[in-house]
Amino acid sequence: MLIFDADDTLWENNVIYERVIEEFLEWMTPMAPPGLDRAGVRGVLDGIEAANAVTLGYGSKVFLHSLGQCVAQLRGRAATAEESARISGWAAAFAGERVELMPGVAETLAELARRHELLLLTKGDTEEQRRKVTASGLTRHFRDVHIVAEKNTATYEELTRAYDLVPSSAWMIGNSPKSDILPARAAGLNAVFIPHQHTWVLEHGDLDPADEKVLRLSAFGELLRHF
Repeated sequence: MLIFDADDTLWENNVIYERVIEEFLEWMTPMAPPGLDRAGVRGVLDGIEAANAVTLGYGSKVFLHSLGQCVAQLRGRAATAEESARISGWAAAFAGERVELMPGVAETLAELARRHELLLLTKGDTEEQRRKVTASGLTRHFRDVHIVAEKNTATYEELTRAYDLVPSSAWMIGNSPKSDILPARAAGLNAVFIPHQHTWVLEHGDLDPADEKVLRLSAFGELLRHF
C-alpha cells in the first residue's frame, strides 16, 4: 500500500500562502512597532499560526484569521474595517477551481496505480481539501481519500487498522517531516520524503539520517524506480 500526502506533494499549495504573506509583510512592516523588522513581523505571524493550528486547524480561513490577529497584535488594537477588508480580499487567492500539479505527478500516479493500491491522506479544512482533490483530476487513482484534522501517529495507526495493513509493507509519501514522515515512522510504516522548497515552516522537522526506512527522493517521478 502506498499512501500519499496531497498539498505540496501532489500539487502546489504553500507557495500560494507565501505569496500572500509577502504582500502582507510589505503592507505591515512599515507600520510595525519600532525595532520590529520584516523578519520580526514574520516571526509574530508564525507564532500566531502555530497557536491557531492547535486550536483551529488548517486551511485558508484559519490563515486569514491569523493575519487579522497579527494586525491586531502589531497595532495594539483590533483591525479596522478597512484592514479587515484588505485581508478578506486575499481569500480570492485560495478560491480557484484549479490546482497546479507537481511535475511528473499525473503520469507517475497513473503508472503506480497499475502496480499498487493507493490511498490519499490529507489534512485541513474538509471542504477546501475536497475541492482541491476534485480539481486535481487524480481521484480515480486512489482506493480512498481521507481528509483528517491532523496527521499524527494515531492517524497512521488508525489507518493501519482500518485497512489491515502490515506496517512494514506500507509506505507514506510526502514532503512534510512533521506530518508525513515522523508520525508514519512512529506508527511503524516506511516513508518516502520528497522535499519541497516551499514547505510550510510549521511542517519542518528533523529526520534521522540513519533511518533506513526513510527513502529520500528529489522528484516525484523517481518513485517509479522504487515501486
